[in-house]
Amino acid sequence: MTSGSGGEGVTGSEPIHEIVPLDGQGPCIAEARHHAADFLARVQREYGLPVSDRAMELTRLVVSELVTNARKYAPGPVLMELRIVGGLVEVAVWDSDPALPVARAADPGRVGQHGLEIVMAVVQNFEARREPVGKRVTARIALADGAGGAGVRRAVGPTAG
Repeated sequence: MTSGSGGEGVTGSEPIHEIVPLDGQGPCIAEARHHAADFLARVQREYGLPVSDRAMELTRLVVSELVTNARKYAPGPVLMELRIVGGLVEVAVWDSDPALPVARAADPGRVGQHGLEIVMAVVQNFEARREPVGKRVTARIALADGAGGAGVRRAVGPTAG
């Protein structure tokens, strides 16, 4: 975990973040969930930020879904960045596939492929952007219960910005 200038972390000027390289192989999904849980536990312990049980579980769920999609649709390594921004935990997952994810229409008869729908239902903000190589998908989850859970602001863009 690092803290440095240039963002909106605990002090307003020092973001708390961690970048986790993942190899994109079998156990990387569980590894990503463990890193996310450890990150939030350290944020709570070292910075005294409140992290609700719900935020912990939702973060693990979102990490699992985003890393699963990266592993499934993009060959090779994956980068996961965890960052505290105000009262939110930001989960960003980069992979090598430039195709942006598209949420499918609700279909109770469909088996599988509900990951993006699940993510968008539980986060405060969702964004997918192409990068010079691949794409970055970012989701933001409230650290405290009842903090801004109404509606998801979604941004999908063709280029990094």
